[in-house]
Amino acid sequence: MATDPLLRQGPDSTDLVLRVGPAGPTWNALTSAGPALFIPLVLGVPTLLVAFCMALAGARASTVFLVVGVIAGLEYLIGWPAMAFSRARDILRVEFTPAGVPASLRLVRAAGPDDWLPVDTLREVRLTHKVVEPYQGDHKPAVSTLALELVLRGDRERLAPLPFGGDPQRLADALEALLGPAAVVVELHTERSTRERPQPNSGWTSGGSASANSGGG
Repeated sequence: MATDPLLRQGPDSTDLVLRVGPAGPTWNALTSAGPALFIPLVLGVPTLLVAFCMALAGARASTVFLVVGVIAGLEYLIGWPAMAFSRARDILRVEFTPAGVPASLRLVRAAGPDDWLPVDTLREVRLTHKVVEPYQGDHKPAVSTLALELVLRGDRERLAPLPFGGDPQRLADALEALLGPAAVVVELHTERSTRERPQPNSGWTSGGSASANSGGG
């Protein structure tokens, strides 16, 4: 579950928390089991085509159902580890230690923590705050997201935009105060836009024949 990115200072480290929840390969595999159930649904069209071809070939209904069940089961068994692997690199938090003036950092992913790195490995932190505001007359609230990019030495880590309801400037200032002694640049960009107004249905409506109002000779 996503949460507002926050800096949380503990006795040994300061953590930039991006997502809450435990980490580790076992937990990552378990949390991927539920979403993997949607994979057979996504691949339902080719599965139904197989069933349709079997029905046209004269296969019995029980055989068709059995084959469809086996295909769906294989899709799930293959999709589960594939989904777990893709989610394994999701970053949950960034740990800086010691808490006051950090000398090391590590990325804690869904599969577990990376190795500790010198803090000067981090060159830049880029925050992109996007706000989609309602158009006039729109009753839906504004949507605020925050994307994070870590520019490391020879590498980049980008995080998809997360729901954000806090103060991005306050977060940027806190990161700058924490990482300034290590000469890490913190940049904040704010982008605002207005939600597009839904287009009315363009169905054709008859207003009557043009000759209906014409007078006779």
